[in-house]
Amino acid sequence: MPAARLCVALSGGRDSLVLLHALAELRSSNPAFELSAVHVHHGLSTNADAWAGFCTDFCARCGVPLEIVRIEVPRAGVEGLEAAARRLRHAVFANCSADWLALAHHRDDQVETVLFRMLRGAGVSGAAGMPAERHQRDGPRLIRPLLEVPSAVIALYAQEHSLTWVEDESNSDLRYRRNYLRHELMPRIEGQFPGAANALARAGHHFAEAALLLEELAQADRAAAAMPSGRIDLAYFNSLSTPRARNLLRFELLSAGFRGPDARWLDEALRQLSTVDTASETCIRSADGEIHAYRGELHVLRQCPAVPAGDVPWCGEEELPWGADRVTFTPTTGAGINRHRLAGAPLRLTSRQGGERLQPDPQRPLRTLKKLLQEAAVPPWERLRLPLLWCGERLVWVAGIGADAAFACPPGEPGLLLAWQRAVPPPAGHLFSQR
Repeated sequence: MPAARLCVALSGGRDSLVLLHALAELRSSNPAFELSAVHVHHGLSTNADAWAGFCTDFCARCGVPLEIVRIEVPRAGVEGLEAAARRLRHAVFANCSADWLALAHHRDDQVETVLFRMLRGAGVSGAAGMPAERHQRDGPRLIRPLLEVPSAVIALYAQEHSLTWVEDESNSDLRYRRNYLRHELMPRIEGQFPGAANALARAGHHFAEAALLLEELAQADRAAAAMPSGRIDLAYFNSLSTPRARNLLRFELLSAGFRGPDARWLDEALRQLSTVDTASETCIRSADGEIHAYRGELHVLRQCPAVPAGDVPWCGEEELPWGADRVTFTPTTGAGINRHRLAGAPLRLTSRQGGERLQPDPQRPLRTLKKLLQEAAVPPWERLRLPLLWCGERLVWVAGIGADAAFACPPGEPGLLLAWQRAVPPPAGHLFSQR
């Protein structure tokens, strides 16, 4: 059985240095895991190169392989410098070639996180603080082995092992709110409420337990509300109490990859959804995507890349780009589109313009594409993304509907199978294929 691969996020500061040193000591007596480190070079400090050099020297002394990854943090972004640096840093972590990625957050960091989020009005999940372990969709599992360890214990370990480390000058800049909490507010709170750090850490545990119960409730409500398509029954959703409906909608959004929704936006979404019946529809937009109520079901959609605005000519390629998606063309025999019928006229992909007509069933007359899409239960927002293949001025094929009967390939003749391959797959239980 191969050894587990454990990587430490090494900043060069005291806490990550202690974590790597302790793990290197453990590895010397227990070679059951492979140890490495990754240093993210943010380039935000004039000392950044020196920190990278320090980490290189320390890892060499410990016999630990080190990867240094340089990132460029936007200084004028809407999200702010700290948030942008954190986002890019975690993108590096997600690409780390390891089974586990260890972060050096400790008990005092957790206390600051709990207090910081509570002051910002976080809900139960946010006030739970940082998890000791977290799955990443793509990448190693994040772990925080020191999360229950007070900062004073880490300082004592560093002293006993004569460790030196680098100091990030930004950690003492009180313009950053976390630094203000650490250097100004927490000492004052501890002065008036001895043991406050332990109490806040316990509160974080209680919030985490409550968040887990809310997630289990949302999963139960999700299962009860699920339609055969896999989506949420809007009537059932609206029958829930407001707190349970809000909890379920938040769960659905987070499961779809949305960021935690703002409370006011969530309340407005609930208000709008409560007025929709099976005969009507609505769309509620956010920066991360959209919620659609359509035919009595909830559709939660991440933002989709735009499709081409003009024609995309096909000249025999195996595939063509369709925005972030692609359309594949597979030669076959006796199936799909008759290749002989495609000769002699230019071939192109387009999106819908309106007024298109198609005859997928030879036993039925030529019909409007709008009617065919309605019968196939293709939602309106999906119809705008469908690739259409034209031969000259004749519509040949529509993704999700199929080919025109006049272009059907007879047995034994060369044919062509088209498929719409989506970079962002449709929601589970989608009612039409990509043929």
